[in-house]
Amino acid sequence: MAIQIVAIQGTVRPGNFTAKALALVADELRKHDDVGVELIDPSTLNLPFPGMDGEGQGAKLLQEKVSVATGVILSTPEYHGSFSSVLKLVIENLGFPSILAGKPVALLGVAAGQIGAIKALEQLRSVCSHVGAIVLPGPVSVAGVQQLFDEQGRCLDQATEERIRGVATKLLDYIKGYICPRVALEEMVRQRLSRREAELCSANG
Repeated sequence: MAIQIVAIQGTVRPGNFTAKALALVADELRKHDDVGVELIDPSTLNLPFPGMDGEGQGAKLLQEKVSVATGVILSTPEYHGSFSSVLKLVIENLGFPSILAGKPVALLGVAAGQIGAIKALEQLRSVCSHVGAIVLPGPVSVAGVQQLFDEQGRCLDQATEERIRGVATKLLDYIKGYICPRVALEEMVRQRLSRREAELCSANG
């Protein structure tokens, strides 16, 4: 099966470090010929606030892209000890029941402080689990992010870059280990049922 990954940037700040980290994950995913990657920048969607009338085209587009995704990556900076309001708005616009329900979700967080985005990722994990997502273990938290990237988006620390790229590897390992075999089995069952129905129609014809 073709694997489609949607990676969502959890901030709209110009020149943000979250996007630079997420770009490494996307680059790692693109090394695989059977994997398609779509990066979503919420600043381009004009998402409505909860309670506003109508979903709007931005929300519909977001829902369409996530609904067809095999897996999702959510990235966020840590703001005031939590994940970003931008990412919360994204999650709100994925509906209820959420389109994230049943989908594998990998988490990536960045922060300027020494302890990284641990608090943000803990809370994001809780919210994603609440809406039914399959949140993969081992979210990646990047500390001191302002010293780790240059202006061109290159990571200046090899160990950190490997950890960030590991977000892609973990998600693909889960998909190929659990989702691909299940989809293949379901397709095999459908084919057998179709053949059986054809045989019955032929016998009764």
